[in-house]
Amino acid sequence: MRFETAEISLLGDREDNQDRVAIHEGAGGLLMVVADGMGGHAGGALAATTAVDSLRASFDTATPGLSPDRFLREALARAHEAVVTVGEKVGIGSRPRTTCAACLVRDGIATWAHVGDTRAYFSRGGALVTRTRDHTAIEALLQDGLISEDEIPGHPMRHYVEFCLGGAPEQPLITVSEPTALLPGDMLLLCSDGLWSGASDATLAAGPQEDATLADWLSRTAGRAVRACTPYSDNTTAAALRVFAD
Repeated sequence: MRFETAEISLLGDREDNQDRVAIHEGAGGLLMVVADGMGGHAGGALAATTAVDSLRASFDTATPGLSPDRFLREALARAHEAVVTVGEKVGIGSRPRTTCAACLVRDGIATWAHVGDTRAYFSRGGALVTRTRDHTAIEALLQDGLISEDEIPGHPMRHYVEFCLGGAPEQPLITVSEPTALLPGDMLLLCSDGLWSGASDATLAAGPQEDATLADWLSRTAGRAVRACTPYSDNTTAAALRVFAD
């Protein structure tokens, strides 16, 4: 399988960038991670950095043959514990927390997981196949048919996240996808809410034209998302992978 990857992280209309992104390749395959820090300037950045570093370390030391599902669950659980621990050590008043999405690609098969409202999108031939469902009150209302997509931007519970890494010691909900065999034309996108709040699901699933690079498309898409949300745009971060025919 042949693929290209790209990543981006824009400041938006914020003073600090509390998002973190990593694309990490090794003997165990390819790991993509996006983390969106919460809990104040220093705390959010610390939480996101700690989570990404923990996931990379778990990937580098993973037991050979460990199933992707188990790897992601255990790695995100360890990342949660790492963020809780570092928060206790530094003594920041507001406990550092972060949402997170991670994807493991191994032997042509992708599995992804998330905590909070950092999302994973999977598209095929430019059409959305599936995306993760946010661990938020607003997502629950949407899935229950109590509100429409158009009501989300101005809803008072728009930014209420029910689960995250860090904060309270109790393990958060970790949602893991089914393993998905990748085909030419497939694309995986992990992104913070700074990207998806300024771009439609269809736009994020479409991906680049065949003659355009993934990096150029990601740069243009992220820039448009920031402009769409100006002057209140958030940190806007994403990691993407596009599959080609051999």
